[in-house]
Amino acid sequence: MNTIYFPKIKELRTHLDDLKLKLHVTIEIKGKQVSYEGDAVHEYTAELVLQAMAFGFSAKQALQLIEPDTTFKVIAMKHFTRRKDMEDVRSRVIGKEGKTKRTIENITDCDIIINNNDIGILGSSVQVEAAIVGLGNLIRGTKEANTYAYLERHNTESKQKYDDLGLKEEEKNKRKTTSEDDTDVD
Repeated sequence: MNTIYFPKIKELRTHLDDLKLKLHVTIEIKGKQVSYEGDAVHEYTAELVLQAMAFGFSAKQALQLIEPDTTFKVIAMKHFTRRKDMEDVRSRVIGKEGKTKRTIENITDCDIIINNNDIGILGSSVQVEAAIVGLGNLIRGTKEANTYAYLERHNTESKQKYDDLGLKEEEKNKRKTTSEDDTDVD
């Protein structure tokens, strides 16, 4: 039986039955300590979901971790900078009225929560890694526009890689051989 500490337990209490059903584990709440038990595979998934919820994500967002390609990562802003005034670093990541954070979320299609000096990122594995690089650059002092450009460029490159799957090359080779056969006939 594993245990996780929850600073805010209300979200978990609200969705407890749904979580038990979808995660296939038994969940017990004792104060702010949450214990869960089940098969090893289900326990691993439950741990990811419960850690995401403990960080501050909603149950709906955290349940995305059931999908095999979805990842949850927590990064410490202190690992990307030597600055002592972490409030300025946080405000840089959040942006004016949350605009920078929202823009990064929209470009990467990830959910981002800033909790003290940590940033929680939830999304597809490829996009989470891109968001980590983008946020790291932003924390180090890169301009917002350059960070957005990097993330957009990463999106187009990853879409090309996954859309292609090598099938277009085979099609091009077939066309080449077909056109070469047509020229041989002349």
